Amino acid sequence: MEQIKCLILGSGPAGYTAGIYAGRSGLNPVIYEGLQPGGQLTTTTEIENFPGYPDGVDANEMMDDLRRQAERFGAEIRPLIATKVDLGEYPYTITFDDGSEVQCLTLIIATGAAAKYLGLSDEEKYKGKGVSACATCDGFFYRKKTVAVVGGGDTACEEASYLAGLAEKVYMIVRKPFLRASESMQKRVKENPKIEILFETNTLGLFGEDGVEGVHLVHRKGESDEKIYDLPIDGFFLAIGHKPNSELFSKWLEVDELGYIKTTGMTPCTALKGVYAAGDVADPLYRQAITAAASGCKAALEAHRFLQE
Repeated sequence: MEQIKCLILGSGPAGYTAGIYAGRSGLNPVIYEGLQPGGQLTTTTEIENFPGYPDGVDANEMMDDLRRQAERFGAEIRPLIATKVDLGEYPYTITFDDGSEVQCLTLIIATGAAAKYLGLSDEEKYKGKGVSACATCDGFFYRKKTVAVVGGGDTACEEASYLAGLAEKVYMIVRKPFLRASESMQKRVKENPKIEILFETNTLGLFGEDGVEGVHLVHRKGESDEKIYDLPIDGFFLAIGHKPNSELFSKWLEVDELGYIKTTGMTPCTALKGVYAAGDVADPLYRQAITAAASGCKAALEAHRFLQE
């Protein structure tokens, strides 16, 4: 069976950065791209907040740059998806969707997290054209415009508050007659004159020619006073949570109540020797490309240190 010094699962900013640092350390890393080559960033368009790109950069172009940089330092990139892991015995065994198996001396898990969507076909149709799951990433494009945020928890309130600093008007689409957010977050959005909360409201769909121009809504669905109407908006932000891609590892590693892999202190180290978690799969708080890249760097440095010892 093939044995790999440093195996990296995932090819977003965390995975590619881990590949750069592991390659420069002489670990001959192998990166398995996974389900979404380039990671979540490839679902957005322009990135304006990643250092080193003063005029912004196309998301796919930036991920191609990171990929080529990893390859330059010796990372081998394979287009396969991990389907099974055995972390019960060292060295660890990983199985892929083509049936192949490899063993690894160190494992960097950079499988990311996926934003939860409502499941509407329009979400896919307008993805990158008005539909977003990251206000921090895309809010800048909606300065002086009208946007809607779906959700009633802390994340939705945070996104709405952030967007209110940029947009002209922010609607919160909340299916329940109340917010689930903490009292302080509720107070913040309710006192913001730019934010209007639409309680007991569900999204039916989106419309627009070349991008989102509005949303089809229903108020008090199924009740005698049900009302269906259209609301003109320029951007539609989902804030109903993220799901870390950690299912494969939860048998072997400790995860929190949402499924994020737990690491030790400020490090990417897990409880298992030689196993590290980097990027959004272990980050319920920041979920930014720059923080993912930083954790990928740390994971590779820890892997190198472990192999030296």
